[in-house]
Amino acid sequence: MQLLLIHSDFIEFEAKKPTKMAEEIDDSAKKGRLEEALCAFIAVEKFDEDDPDAVIAEGVKQITDVAKQVHAARIMLYPYAHLSSQLSSPATAVRILKGMHETLSPNYEVMRAPFGWYKAFTISCKGHPLSELSRSIRLGEGEVVSEALKSEAKAVSYWKVLDLEGNLIDADKFDFTDHENLRKFTNYEISKARAVDRVPPHVELMRRLELVDYEPGSDPGNMRFYPKGRLIKSLLENYVLDKASDMGAMEVETPIMYDMEHPTLKKYLDRFPARQYQIDSDKKKLFLRFAACFGQFLMGHDMTISYKAMPLKMFEITRYSFRREQRGELVGIRRLRAFTMPDMHTLARDMNSAMEEFRKQYQASISVLSEVGIDLADYEVAIRFTKDFYNENREFIEGLVDIVHKPVLIEMWDERFFYFVLKFEFNFVDTLDKASALATVQIDVENAERYDITYIDEAGEKQQPILLHCSPSGAIERVMYALLEKAARLTEEGKLPMLQTWLSPTQIRVIPVAERHQARAQEIATELGFRTDIDDRDETVGKKIRDAGREWIPYVVVIGDEELESGKLSVTIRAESTPKSPAKSKMTVEYLRRRVTAETADKPWRRLPLPMKLTERPKFI
Repeated sequence: MQLLLIHSDFIEFEAKKPTKMAEEIDDSAKKGRLEEALCAFIAVEKFDEDDPDAVIAEGVKQITDVAKQVHAARIMLYPYAHLSSQLSSPATAVRILKGMHETLSPNYEVMRAPFGWYKAFTISCKGHPLSELSRSIRLGEGEVVSEALKSEAKAVSYWKVLDLEGNLIDADKFDFTDHENLRKFTNYEISKARAVDRVPPHVELMRRLELVDYEPGSDPGNMRFYPKGRLIKSLLENYVLDKASDMGAMEVETPIMYDMEHPTLKKYLDRFPARQYQIDSDKKKLFLRFAACFGQFLMGHDMTISYKAMPLKMFEITRYSFRREQRGELVGIRRLRAFTMPDMHTLARDMNSAMEEFRKQYQASISVLSEVGIDLADYEVAIRFTKDFYNENREFIEGLVDIVHKPVLIEMWDERFFYFVLKFEFNFVDTLDKASALATVQIDVENAERYDITYIDEAGEKQQPILLHCSPSGAIERVMYALLEKAARLTEEGKLPMLQTWLSPTQIRVIPVAERHQARAQEIATELGFRTDIDDRDETVGKKIRDAGREWIPYVVVIGDEELESGKLSVTIRAESTPKSPAKSKMTVEYLRRRVTAETADKPWRRLPLPMKLTERPKFI
């Protein structure tokens, strides 16, 4: 489907003459006019014939997103074949146009121009930046669209803010004074404007720091990681794995592809709001996983579990999970089609136990993000539930707000829409006012039954558990995105950006002033250990120091004649510096080693990802 969206002062048409394929209409439908309307010129294409319902859902979503952005209450659906040379059959086109009309009508005043008629029309475009937009919808090209996603556009969400006093306030009536980031997040969620219209700051940083880059030889949303980026990614993976182990989770590994016709998997596939990659193999239709749920649930089905093992947790770092995200959303590492998701599932005995685990995992997620450098002030909380669940568990929900000690965004439904009754997300809001979910936990009330997962209680009877889905950090790539976007924000605020010492690809850089200081520089690097490198390039000391700053290196050691004589190091400490005032200190090798040891204690460690000497390193970008 091709869409041309025009925000208009008015749009009017008159059907003049039918073509061979014209739909039959009453005389009253031959003319129409809407004031202050969003006009959607639509070409239905042959690709859309594979799954018209999915196209209807996605078309409605795109139109709704724009209507909310421009505050349009009226929508004109206008068939416009000139937008494509690959048109669908007339029957499919009419079906899709009627379906979009029906889906949009409960929330908007909708008019549809007739299909297959020569029409005269007049439109007055408003001329603001969002008044002319185009959208291209391609479904059915190697992807699977779940029933949940097809129905998502029809769901009615009630958007609220839950404050610290327990008041549930309509989002449009909440006073966002002193809560600017929450206001941005709320607007983003309600508008559902996911497409990115300019390059976010983290893209320049990920390339300048030689961490991550686009891979032109792959599908969009699949990235290449250079040595320094791979190091950071690996450290984050191992850190989250350690934290999951601390929470009592058992690490497992499951396949990345599954049979679409497997009866249990097919049912779950339709309950998850994501687009999947589809592949054909040996007369089977397979899909690439979008999470570890499938493998872990099938494993749970085959296990014999005693009540003594409850709550039981399984964990996997899924490298990779796959989702066929829309092209307009694929910028940098904020949203990818192939990503690394730490995925933990908990089997709890009953709802009370599940809610207790939910609270613990909520608190654990706060701690995990804090330890990697993303604090409570850096993200906003969304809690999603049904109205009945809230009414029955109001005190529990209010307790979640008390833990973060700030208002949270609430999305509430009249009835259960997905497989979960309660879900939270921690959402990072970037410099473009786009929000991205990091950590999340969901209470799942469907899949234990669907997968026939049971445990044996004290009486020897089989019981079905409640399931929890948890990612204590969110996708690893998205954590990296958040760290880079936070660094960009710090730069705008006149502060020095940096990664925590345990995550920095180079933790210490040694800069010899002249050739005669090279040997001592090598000795110091060996004595220090850690990820210590040597800038042995034929450059001035000033340029070497500036380059170390551009790489955000936590400790920069300069070795000259004075340092040779005194035996002490001249060290610039980035965490204590400002852009105009570097913090310098004299210290021994042993003191620096103790200091870095303290900053990296209890964190994963890996060796330097590149040759120690800068002259021996390749340039990746």
